Amino acid sequence: MQQALTVKLKPVSTLESKAGYAQLAVAPYAGGLNSTWWDRDLGIAGRVIVKESSGKIVTKLVNLNRPSPFNLETQAVPIIGLEDHNVTVKKNDGYDGPSVLGGEGTFAATQPPRLLKAVASELGIKECQSSSTIPITHDLTRPDGTILNWELELYDTQPAQIGGMDGEFIYAGRIDDKLCSWSAIQGLLASTKSGAKSSIIKLVNCSDNEEIGSLTRQGARSNILQTAIERTAASFGKSDPATMAQTYANSFLISADVSHAVNPNFLNVYLAEHAPRLNIGLAVGADPNGHMTTDAVSTALLQRVAEKTGSELQVFQIRNDSRSGGTIGPTLSSAMGCRSIDAGSPQLSMHSIRATTGSLDPGLGAILFGGFLDHYEEIDKEFATMT
Repeated sequence: MQQALTVKLKPVSTLESKAGYAQLAVAPYAGGLNSTWWDRDLGIAGRVIVKESSGKIVTKLVNLNRPSPFNLETQAVPIIGLEDHNVTVKKNDGYDGPSVLGGEGTFAATQPPRLLKAVASELGIKECQSSSTIPITHDLTRPDGTILNWELELYDTQPAQIGGMDGEFIYAGRIDDKLCSWSAIQGLLASTKSGAKSSIIKLVNCSDNEEIGSLTRQGARSNILQTAIERTAASFGKSDPATMAQTYANSFLISADVSHAVNPNFLNVYLAEHAPRLNIGLAVGADPNGHMTTDAVSTALLQRVAEKTGSELQVFQIRNDSRSGGTIGPTLSSAMGCRSIDAGSPQLSMHSIRATTGSLDPGLGAILFGGFLDHYEEIDKEFATMT
C-alpha cells in the first residue's frame, strides 16, 4: 500500500457526540494542504485485521464509499452520521443498555459503534438477532470473525475524470505518487512482453510512507529493496558480498516522483528555463544540494533512453530563494551505491486533495520507463568508461 496525503483515524477514534452528531477522532498524515479537504465528500477505507472463526488472523481491505463531511467550526473533525440510540451490545454479563460493539475491553470498545457496524457489514461479519427487548445485538465475535484492529483513513470519493476543452487534463485525487507508480508498472509489463533478450533483472519498487520520512519497515529507508535484490541474486546462486557490491555498482535507479508543472498563475515562483509543462514528457529533477540524485552522467543516460523511445525530457529546478523537497532517490542510491536520476511526471496542485496532470502523461511515463528497462543494457555499454 502506497499511501497518499490523507487523514487517518486515531487508535481510539471514538468522540463524545455533540449536538446529536457522531464524529471521528482523526490526525493528518504528512504535509497536505489540509484546507482543501474541507467540504469534500470523504469516504473511509483501509485495512482491517480480522480473526476468523477458524482462529486464523487475516488482513482484509474495506472501502466505505459513504461520504462524511468535515466540520469547519471544530477544526475539521469528520461527521459520520447522527447519534444512534438503537445500537446495542450484549456484554458478557448480559444486556446493559446502549454501548459499543464487541464488548468492553476489546478494540471495538474504542471505536464508534456506527463505524464498527458499517465495517462489519462490509466485511460480511453478520448481525445477530436478539430478543424483542433488545432491537439488534451486533456481536463481532461470531459467527464470522473478530475485528482485532484496523488502519483506516479518509479519502475523496469523487472519481478521477478527464477535463479541459479537448480532454487534455486528468483531474484526480492521490496523483502523488500513484501516477509514477502506475506508469512504472505499466512500463515493466510492456517490457516483459517486448521479446527482447536481456541478461538484466528488471524491477519496479513502490515504497510506502515517503511523505513522512520513509523510516518504516516498508519505506525507502528500510532494507526491503536491498533484501529483495539480494534474495533475487541468491536464487541464481550468487549473493556473496563481492557479487552484490558489483551488482549494485552496475545497476541504475530512476527515482520516479511527480514534479511541479508550471502554473500560469504563479509564474514568478518558477525559473523560465526549468518550468515543466503537461503532456510533454517526464521532468528530470535537479538540485545542487543533494535533495535529488540527478547528475550529468545519469541525465545523459536517460536522454539516450528518450532518444530510443521517441520521448522528450524536461528539466525542473527550483529558484535559489525557495526550498527544495526531497525524494527517496538519495536514500536508496547512497545505501546501495548505484547510479541514479530523479525523473517524474509533472502535475499541478501538488499536495492538494485533488490535483491535475496531463491526459497523456501517464502513457508518456510508461513509454519512457518501459524503454529504460528494454534499452538500459545496450545504453549502459556506451557509458562503460565513464564514472
